Amino acid sequence: MARTAQIKKKTGLSHLDDQGQAKMVDVTAKNETTREAVACGTIRLKPETVKLIQEGGLPKGDVFSVARVSGIMAAKKTWELIPLCHPLMLTGIDISFNSNQEGGEIGIESRVKTVGKTGVEMEALTAVSVAALTIYDMCKAVDREMVISEICLLSKKGGRSGTFIRSGASPPASGS
Repeated sequence: MARTAQIKKKTGLSHLDDQGQAKMVDVTAKNETTREAVACGTIRLKPETVKLIQEGGLPKGDVFSVARVSGIMAAKKTWELIPLCHPLMLTGIDISFNSNQEGGEIGIESRVKTVGKTGVEMEALTAVSVAALTIYDMCKAVDREMVISEICLLSKKGGRSGTFIRSGASPPASGS
């Protein structure tokens, strides 16, 4: 048995064929189920930058509105950005922000839903990532010290593997 086939068998990596080559997973035989994923991330800024965002005082406009739209667009295009992701018909995308001026932080959370044969974890993570990058872009003229960090999957539900909730995270509200 080739070394890559042994690695695939040992690790359960589904994106490798028997020769160890990257492949898109075949989901043809899978059942469609309701799927949802929640991801989050943080961008650290100067407290005065957070204040400018909250007051709408940046020359590029409403930071949260633009970042929300960019996150939504990114989730819809995840399959075009990440080579082995499937194109999905997303049925819901929500992006929210929680700003803490004193702490110099903005929290970003995305919730992505579909009814399909594969999950939406990558779409939720992509939405958070691009929303954070958009905030960075819109604020870079006044703050070059920003740091994007802690982008992670909080939870996912649906599919054969069932529900995942990150240790210490709140479970996703049902039907939201």
